[in-house]
Amino acid sequence: MTDTITVEVLHTVEPNALDDAELQPALREIAESRYVVVGRTGGRQSWVDRIRAFLARDPVEAVTLVADEPASEGEEWTVAVEETDVPGVYEVESSL
Repeated sequence: MTDTITVEVLHTVEPNALDDAELQPALREIAESRYVVVGRTGGRQSWVDRIRAFLARDPVEAVTLVADEPASEGEEWTVAVEETDVPGVYEVESSL
C-alpha cells in the first residue's frame, strides 16, 4: 500500500558511505546501493511549534527512507512511500 508523507530531512547517507554507517542488517539489505534518508515526520516546524512540542514533551517522530535520489539536509520532502517489513523504514517510490 502506498502512502504519502512529508518529512524534514535530518540526515542523508550516500550509497558509497553505507559501509561506514552503523545500519541494522535488515536495513542494510534493503538499502543496498541507494540513499538512506532520516527525516522528522510532519515537515519543517516553526520555532514556536518546536518550543510548544518541547514544553508538551511531544517526541520527534523519525522515519527512515530508502531512496534512489538524494535529499538535502533541512529540506522538506514530500514522497510516495511503500512500507517495508522493518518498522519505521519506508521505500520511496516517487517524489511529489
